[in-house]
Amino acid sequence: MTHASATRVPDAVDLLGIDALLSHEERLIRDTVRGFVRDRVLPNVARWFEEGILPRELGRELGALGLLGMHLEGYGCPGASAVAYGIACMELDAGDAGVRSFCSVQGSLAMYAIYRWGSEEQKREYLPSMARGETIGCFGLTEPDFGSNPAGMRAFARRDGSDWILNGTKLWITNGSLADVAIVWANTGEGIRGFIVPKQTAGFTSSDIHHKISLRASITSELVFTDCRLPDSAMLPLAKGLAGPLACLNEARFGIIWGTMGSARACYEAALEYAKTRVQFDKPIGAFQLTQQKLVNMALELNKGTLLALHLGRMKDAGQLHSTHVSFGKLNNVREALKIAREARTILGANGVTLEYPVIRHMNNLESVLTYEGTSEVHTLILGQHITGQAAFA
Repeated sequence: MTHASATRVPDAVDLLGIDALLSHEERLIRDTVRGFVRDRVLPNVARWFEEGILPRELGRELGALGLLGMHLEGYGCPGASAVAYGIACMELDAGDAGVRSFCSVQGSLAMYAIYRWGSEEQKREYLPSMARGETIGCFGLTEPDFGSNPAGMRAFARRDGSDWILNGTKLWITNGSLADVAIVWANTGEGIRGFIVPKQTAGFTSSDIHHKISLRASITSELVFTDCRLPDSAMLPLAKGLAGPLACLNEARFGIIWGTMGSARACYEAALEYAKTRVQFDKPIGAFQLTQQKLVNMALELNKGTLLALHLGRMKDAGQLHSTHVSFGKLNNVREALKIAREARTILGANGVTLEYPVIRHMNNLESVLTYEGTSEVHTLILGQHITGQAAFA
């Protein structure tokens, strides 16, 4: 028997009522991060994007909220659930992917590398100050000629007595010049190993990449290591081979699955509001069939993608998430978020290409997200190999 009075009218954004699937604590985290984005990020992000900057002090502010390494436990980290971390990524990305990238690189790459692969001494030395945002980290894996094929990296660390001598170049490194410490992956005579390299190490230099049209509210750098002498204690002792950095990337990709839905939501909400108020031919453009079709398609993919993110988050918290699931989520949600952003831009017309509205900024950012942390092609082939049993990478 159906009781119409008990049926809630679906929200125009949350059509599936996904909010009802969140716990009270998860909603509290969402509202806290959303408030931070509303008060601190949105009033400034268009200027940051235009000037190509991200204020360093934002790190301490994110740390004060407990968002840096929030899914790690101990060493000053909150030990939050995977879903809670995902929700935070979604809300940060609704502000700008550059802010979410900062948080992701700090917590899911640099801090996670130390947390998962570091010694107890390394964890105690670095993680508490990184959780507070006092120490900023970056993650040096990608090289100029080796993005999707990190196994071919040229960075090399050789033994010299009890020390290591590191040489090489890393490119497209988020937080690079902001970082106080870099997690650097290099070939050795013992395979690929990870090293903690403080900024003040002799021979370590960084330079920012300029003229970006995407992720402008994010610092992206080149790191150069010239005969950097590191003590043996700088090596992450538990990471051997590519499994080390790839495990870190899997953590960051999980945040992207959620984050892209934040960008998509911001674009959809901007387009929906614009369609209700922009009058053409004596009526709002939202009254036209083609505009409604665009909005409906955007709402469908936004809700499906958010539900997918939540499902994968619950799986992660239950210890059931496989790397293939992460590729599934990253491939789908980035692709659909980019489609939503592009469609939203058409609804806004010429206004859609200005920073007065968030859409073109999110759209440009998503072009980078489509490529980093595994291109759409790579994730397609990962899934293809899984479902067919045949590798197509070479």
